[in-house]
Amino acid sequence: MEKPPQLQKLFENDGYLRTFEEDILMRYGKFRDWERTLQNEGGLAAFAEGYKYHGLMQRDNGDIDYCEWVPDAKSVSLVGQFNGWDTKAHVCTKGPYNKFSLHIPAGEDGQPAIPHLSKLRVVIHTADGKELWRISPWCRYAVQIMEEEPTYQWKHWAPRDPYEWKHPRPERPSSVRIYEAHVGISSDEPKVASYRHFADNVIPYVASLGYTYVELMAVMEHAYYGSFGYHVTNFFAVSSRYGTPDDLKYLVDKAHGSGLSVILDIVHSHAATNVLDGLNKFNGTDHCYFHAGKRGQHTLWDSKLFDYSKWEVLRFLLSNLRWYIEEYRFDGFRFDGVTSMLYHHHGIATGFSGNYQEYFNTSVDVEALTYLMLANQMLHTTYPFVITVAEDVSGMPTLGRPIEEGGLGFDYRLAMAIPDEWIKLLKEKKDEDWNMENIWWTLTNRRLHEKCIAYAESHDQALVGDKTLSFWLMDAEMYHNMSILSPRTPVIDRGMALHKMIRLVTMGLGGEAYLTFIGNEFGHPEWLDFPREGNGFSYKYARRQMSLAHDHLLRYQFLRYFDAAMQHLDKDFQFLTAGPAYVSRKHNIEKVMVFERGGLLWVFNFNPSTSFTDYRVGVGSPGTYRLRLCSDSTKFDGHGRIQEDCEYHTTPGDWDGRGHSLMVYIPSRVAIVLCKK
Repeated sequence: MEKPPQLQKLFENDGYLRTFEEDILMRYGKFRDWERTLQNEGGLAAFAEGYKYHGLMQRDNGDIDYCEWVPDAKSVSLVGQFNGWDTKAHVCTKGPYNKFSLHIPAGEDGQPAIPHLSKLRVVIHTADGKELWRISPWCRYAVQIMEEEPTYQWKHWAPRDPYEWKHPRPERPSSVRIYEAHVGISSDEPKVASYRHFADNVIPYVASLGYTYVELMAVMEHAYYGSFGYHVTNFFAVSSRYGTPDDLKYLVDKAHGSGLSVILDIVHSHAATNVLDGLNKFNGTDHCYFHAGKRGQHTLWDSKLFDYSKWEVLRFLLSNLRWYIEEYRFDGFRFDGVTSMLYHHHGIATGFSGNYQEYFNTSVDVEALTYLMLANQMLHTTYPFVITVAEDVSGMPTLGRPIEEGGLGFDYRLAMAIPDEWIKLLKEKKDEDWNMENIWWTLTNRRLHEKCIAYAESHDQALVGDKTLSFWLMDAEMYHNMSILSPRTPVIDRGMALHKMIRLVTMGLGGEAYLTFIGNEFGHPEWLDFPREGNGFSYKYARRQMSLAHDHLLRYQFLRYFDAAMQHLDKDFQFLTAGPAYVSRKHNIEKVMVFERGGLLWVFNFNPSTSFTDYRVGVGSPGTYRLRLCSDSTKFDGHGRIQEDCEYHTTPGDWDGRGHSLMVYIPSRVAIVLCKK
């Protein structure tokens, strides 16, 4: 078997993987087999340019070409307003490999035969005599016109004046700080917000906070708004409920002009079951793009599962990635549902203990795993600026290692255990029962040399039926006691303090990158609930009240200030990329945690009632230290119990395994970060 060129490096980092060398070689061999086979189409990168010759393409001279892969079809026609919906007017020619193509020359005046925004359908006649009216899988613009029909309609997108980009792509950020957002909920008003609203209002705000990336959810077209964008119907079309393709380009352009890179939440793990306006049963069978029968069904998600062993399915998905980079200038991808892809059981009713036998056995879907390797290889070799993120809860080893070592090639993986731990603590434990060692373990228990994105709470926790951290902490009092004109109640005091501390310790200790979901940075007080029958199709809770963070009479502003201070702390000290922290103290009785990272000394006192004066903490580097960040500062709505211009001088001598120490005053429920003067 062919070996990855840097396999020994993988084993040097994790010797336990040597036991599973045969599995690693088998996976790498499958990947290399595809790489070699795709040389027949000019190589992996060229293979992923399917959008250039599939679907409907309008050429510069006005000619139109159409090509579709339709296995088992007897005939294929292109119909629409341009030909009076005549199924016999523009019949495609069948070529090799079940490809049906059509060429429509421009008129004598050079105008295309199919006008911009003209409605279209592909009509498929099957071998058993059925006539199917479908939307092309490569459709680039789909809209819902409820007064005509509830299903989405395919419209030809070819404006006479294409969007002109104004800003170059920013350099790849040295530190990854992600602001995850959903365009539709970004307005205070109970409605679907637009790409342009997000660009003009949210992008400047995100840039001011100090984030380096904005991650966009629910961009790929999805017929059901309440799916949070995860039941995709049209993979090459961006959601028209927020605006046009040019409006999205304006958003990305605005982000780039603000110094922000943009990540797309890509859904290649499954697809919506929609037939008339989706991929399902495109050619009348259940196995055109998907596995046949039960293997093609995700029972928990009620969705369809791709067959990654098929040549044209790989072309479709890999081209989808290149499309979003080339057409919309995205800078990276968060791959959703990776756990579902990696295993035949899709993670359903399956627990992962970390035993390596769980990751190297017949339950692994090698075809899907190979696709992920091909995707990462294509992206990283073609676009060095791109970052890829895996949403995997299983802890699959090698997921975040380079393909040259036998890994899957992702740059980052989400540290999904962290938000679960915080919610578990808030739901089940009293403050005095918090275990510092358990918190430390959850924040640091990650695979060495596989970079993780830390986050204190997930977007799922914002949905109706669950609660955000701020809601768990302060609940109904958020409606009545967040005004600075009203007395600070014990519940609000505790909630504000712990909200800051939880996010800071997560960012400082939990990973090599950081993420927050829109509104959570300032403790948004309500849940998300998309319009549905159960709520009378209301948009009341399908929004984020961003104005709360800017109201100078409300305490939300102070959480926003603190979040910005955290981002700028990393901007100044690059602690996220500084390697693992050295944790010198995790004291369960005192509820104190101390660690060093990025040249900073971090001290957390989670004790609900006890403050410590002249508290000695160990530090590795001698010198004079000063306060760099304090959660108790009055500018963050703290009590101002720590003198901010105080200097801290080290003394030699072992303390908590460090060669030096210094004395601090660390009040109850306060975190401080010190830097050398």
